Amino acid sequence: MHETKNIWSEEFGATTDAPILLIMGSMSQGVLWPEEFIGRLVAGGRRVIRYDHRDTGMSDTVDFAESPYTWDDIKDDVYRVLDAHGLRSAHLVCHSAGGLLGQYIAVEQPERVRSLTVIGSSPLGGGEGQVIMRALMGQPQPKGSLPEPEPEFVDFYRALIAAPQPEGRRARIDSMIAEQRVLHGTGLPFDEDAARRLQERIYDRARDLSAVANHRLAAAAKPDFEPVGVLHQVKAPTLVIEGTHEPAKPGHGALIAEQIPGARLTTVTGMGHTLPPEVHEELAFAVLAHTAE
Repeated sequence: MHETKNIWSEEFGATTDAPILLIMGSMSQGVLWPEEFIGRLVAGGRRVIRYDHRDTGMSDTVDFAESPYTWDDIKDDVYRVLDAHGLRSAHLVCHSAGGLLGQYIAVEQPERVRSLTVIGSSPLGGGEGQVIMRALMGQPQPKGSLPEPEPEFVDFYRALIAAPQPEGRRARIDSMIAEQRVLHGTGLPFDEDAARRLQERIYDRARDLSAVANHRLAAAAKPDFEPVGVLHQVKAPTLVIEGTHEPAKPGHGALIAEQIPGARLTTVTGMGHTLPPEVHEELAFAVLAHTAE
């Protein structure tokens, strides 16, 4: 195991308010949690913390060949962030692969999870990473597999994998905007100017933008990272949120809600796999209601 020394994090709101830890998805910086959404949570009386996963943003990066790690280590970083902010427990609000981490922690250390909210995620133990890889490779999915990504998602990433890496800041940011457009889905207008501002920020604050690929290497280092058949053990009150235009993990939210006792499923009209301004009010209202203590 490689111990990453420095994980970047920041918090908003009063330390006396109920704490929410925001956990972003694979290869994603914490600033993908929008300030406008966070502001609504803070106004609702929450202490909100977001952080950059190892090998993203302003957190430490490593040479993976010299210091390999697995998704167990990325999961354990969540405990380190909680500890660093003096929190024995918090409400976990998680996006995409961050939802896998939240579900795992809710099983592994239930006393640290006051409630669980997963957005645009897949059920723990479902092997969503393998489902996506098989879709990209054009391989058949075994019976009982999770639903495949939408065709536009598959087509985009097939082309991305086959294309040479863009060179220079402008070309890299253009590629990142194109990816955000696909993840945004087709249900809401896409604001290209706002996307450019976001991706410029992500590019400029990264210690090493290419280090995010280490998350893929970490997944390959331990493909069976996710425990199977454990979601019935989740005790935390659970809210599952999925957009009607989810391109990456369509229908996965309902499968999470089915497996966690008492979980509630909320569908957000027009939302894809990103968190655009049009959905901030609805998401914040749902999270505030769910985390009311």
